[in-house]
Amino acid sequence: MHIVLLIVIVIAILYGPQLWATRTFKRYSYNRDDIPGTGAELAVHLLKELNMEHVKVELTEKDGDHYSIDDKAVRLSPKNFNGNSLTAITVAAHEVGHAIQDHRNEATFKASVRLVKATHTIQKIGGMVLYILPVLAIISRNPIIGLLTIGVGISVMGVAVVVRLINLPVEYDASFNKALPILFNGNYIAKKDQAAAKRILKAAALTYVAASLSSLLNLWRWFTLFRR
Repeated sequence: MHIVLLIVIVIAILYGPQLWATRTFKRYSYNRDDIPGTGAELAVHLLKELNMEHVKVELTEKDGDHYSIDDKAVRLSPKNFNGNSLTAITVAAHEVGHAIQDHRNEATFKASVRLVKATHTIQKIGGMVLYILPVLAIISRNPIIGLLTIGVGISVMGVAVVVRLINLPVEYDASFNKALPILFNGNYIAKKDQAAAKRILKAAALTYVAASLSSLLNLWRWFTLFRR
């Protein structure tokens, strides 16, 4: 009984944030007549107001909502790009928040970008090594190479977990120090929707928490395999 309860608690901790974030986005994703513009239109307007018209606003089909520092572009998923829902305009403001961080050359944002790029490089190299080592293990029949494969897998996943956790303050800054004041002070959000907007912004930041927890689960699986 205790084991079952422990499993339920672990599952809730690992998947709870992602489920809550997904549910929050969906809950406020219906279009509303009292919201005059789409997420894309709000992003364009905000960037113009902030004298950041060099930043593009683009539709993305596969990568999800994000800000590209390399292309200087706020990219929104179809529903948030074309929709005039509370989720659409709030998420758009969050991504504009990242553009502001970049425009102001904020140290924490720049550091997080460098870490993410380094992590992608490490993951690519680690992926190549993970393909090569098992073949070498079969050819050489050397158990040490098998252990080395597991060690590389754990290391690569561990780096991803650490980087996501480090990025959390940057995500919260984009939500609550950038997007929230813009939406509230500019009267882009009605008072009746302010509590909901806070939930959406929290969900936008919590997607990184969810990703970190998923990475921790994968890391634990590799660690369990290593112990065997």
